[in-house]
Amino acid sequence: MPTVERAQRHEGAGIALELLVHGVGGTTPQEMLDDPRTVRITGDDTAAVFRRADDVDAEHRPDDYRGRPVPEAYVWCNLTSGNSARALWLLLLPFMVVNLAHWMRPTTHDRTRTVRLYGLLVRLAGLTLTVLLVAAACEVALDLAAWQCAGTRACADRHSWLGFLSPTVSDGGWWSRPGRRLALAAVVPAALTGLLWYLSRRTWSAYESQQPMPREPEPDEESGGTSLGRPGFWYGRRLVARLRAAHTAAGLLTVAAAVASAAARFDRGPGGPALLDTLGWLLDAALVACAAVVVWVVCRRGRSENRLDQELDEHLVRRLPLAALVLLVLALVYAGWERPGWQSAGRLPGDPTFGAIAFLQGLLVIVLAVVAHVLHRTRPDPRAAMRGLGGPAVVMLACALGGVMSGGVAQRVADWLDGTGASIAGPPVLLTWQASVIPPLLVLLLALCGWLAWRAWLLRRTELGRVELDYAGEPRDTARTGRIASTRAMATLTDRAPLLVAVTSTSTLLLGAGALVGALTTDEAPSEAADGAYAFVHGAAETAQALGSWLIGVGFILFVTWGRRAYKDASARRTIGILWDVGTFWPRAAHPFAPPCYAERAVPDLTWRMATWTRAEDDRRLVISGHSQGSVLAAAAAWQLTPADRSRVALLTYGSPLERLYGRWFPAHFGPAALASLHAEVDCWRNLYRPTDPIGGPVRLPGSCTPTVDREALKDPLAYGRTPDHPLPAPILGHGDYQADPAFAEERERLLKRLRPEVPAQRPEAEAQTDPTGTGP
Repeated sequence: MPTVERAQRHEGAGIALELLVHGVGGTTPQEMLDDPRTVRITGDDTAAVFRRADDVDAEHRPDDYRGRPVPEAYVWCNLTSGNSARALWLLLLPFMVVNLAHWMRPTTHDRTRTVRLYGLLVRLAGLTLTVLLVAAACEVALDLAAWQCAGTRACADRHSWLGFLSPTVSDGGWWSRPGRRLALAAVVPAALTGLLWYLSRRTWSAYESQQPMPREPEPDEESGGTSLGRPGFWYGRRLVARLRAAHTAAGLLTVAAAVASAAARFDRGPGGPALLDTLGWLLDAALVACAAVVVWVVCRRGRSENRLDQELDEHLVRRLPLAALVLLVLALVYAGWERPGWQSAGRLPGDPTFGAIAFLQGLLVIVLAVVAHVLHRTRPDPRAAMRGLGGPAVVMLACALGGVMSGGVAQRVADWLDGTGASIAGPPVLLTWQASVIPPLLVLLLALCGWLAWRAWLLRRTELGRVELDYAGEPRDTARTGRIASTRAMATLTDRAPLLVAVTSTSTLLLGAGALVGALTTDEAPSEAADGAYAFVHGAAETAQALGSWLIGVGFILFVTWGRRAYKDASARRTIGILWDVGTFWPRAAHPFAPPCYAERAVPDLTWRMATWTRAEDDRRLVISGHSQGSVLAAAAAWQLTPADRSRVALLTYGSPLERLYGRWFPAHFGPAALASLHAEVDCWRNLYRPTDPIGGPVRLPGSCTPTVDREALKDPLAYGRTPDHPLPAPILGHGDYQADPAFAEERERLLKRLRPEVPAQRPEAEAQTDPTGTGP
């Protein structure tokens, strides 16, 4: 090889790169690199890698970086908190929560069928949430507005925009027939279903269509303790498209059933038209058959992670929404047919629908809990949240959120339409019963929070002594010691989250079952059902019903207000972005209408950057430095590398929830075996944490994993009193600003020394190797 060519070949060799990945809430590249002048070297406006302006040509000046790394910052905050429209994703919160439950299954061994059953049950629970949302829209548009209010003279008079639907106000106009009113109102829930389909398809193209770096599966990949390293884990096009088709069809079928069932009841009554009765039975049979296909599509296939899932399903699945749309049009035509003598009275029979959904959701939660317990017993993990029952508990919370949101909408619309409180029948009785159980649930949660606060106060007393030991020899400051101890005690409340979730989900399941039994057995609101009982019981029922209706209404208004504020306020939008940072890390495996998974863009970005850097030269090394959620992205990206690339990467994590949150709540993917395998496969790994940090914590690798990952807990604050280095009181940093601690620079230097190869300035020509990628950085 000529000398000039060899010199070009080794240009930039031996340089170390420090790739910084920020955490929740996001930041700017200027803050991450501590320089106001930064340059984007790759990426776009959504996610990109930045360098300082002085480091742009670092590869051409290797001698300037022999003792320090080239810093780069990967900024991904716009994936979750970018434009204002994403604040409206709050309305998709139940879908996001049920999608999380899919990934919370316990660690297991040789239980493939049971694992598939777990995923199937979660997908079915997600399907019930879609039906519940659309049924709530049908309740508002079809029952409350078109059937009850438009069919009542007093209500229609107060709302002139409904006048053309009222038989009395419009003097028997064409649209005043009950079936035609329902057909017109069906546009609202059908449009909602179409909007969800559009958002799911659009966000897939914008966020999740980035293909990971192609590679072959490793032979021992299945035994590595996690599936995050599989080639197709971060690309699930086929499953998302399949679920999107099924859920869209389910929404349209729900609307069609709501419209057709009302007309069919009249046709099957005494004196009903025989021809329409026959057509009604045929339409019902078609709806049932299409619904069976929807359930089959949801049940038949889960995720394919061992390869990129780029194929699409057969025409049956892709055309399923079209078939459901055709049936909806037929249902609208059927309901709109002229039926002399048909009048609207009372309310549409929504109780059986909402009751069936509530019963099915409760049954799915119970069966899912049994399956999760079976999985947990095969390989017990003492650190797993709720002993492996975190997934079923979260599914119960998702169903409760869906019920509160749907009930809140129905209650508020009914109150708005029924100004006097006596002109229309109002929402289904079951929704009133469900609202009535909210006050006792809140009382129970307040009692639990009080107990947790008492435990935190007791822990604070213990921490007072520990603070004095940590800062021995310092002049005592009672207020300063108390603040530090209080911060430490409050940080431990994160570890109590499993107890809070367990109590909330269990009590919700029991109270929801009681509400379902009460509504079905009495067919009356709680206050009416308690007539004739003891005065205390009747008063409690009235109070619970009134307070529950008020709370659910206020909660819904606050929810909408928060979303509206976030639409206009960038700071509030950033707060909501933090929620998505945690909730949308996982791919959409259980619900296609959940907010999009930003990691399906971020993880491939990081993988490509790390792989191209380490492959450019034999002696290039890399330290990926992740804070908070950034450490989770860094670990996920490291798992996606080939073993050769992974062995040339050092991992520095700080304020990391890898074990404290992800390891406990997602044990199958971030459990002890998974983290131990990552520790063994990367070149080296160090983790920093503080006792005042409510999110980050130690990694706690099992057994005698060496070298040690966790550094001893950092002191926070850095100085107890005033010192020459800290003439002003040092702040309590908690979860932020780990770089301010000298330990950060020490650990980074240790990693770089371990990675830095000892090579001569001139290598023999025989040792030169060609670039395996031909791409450079």
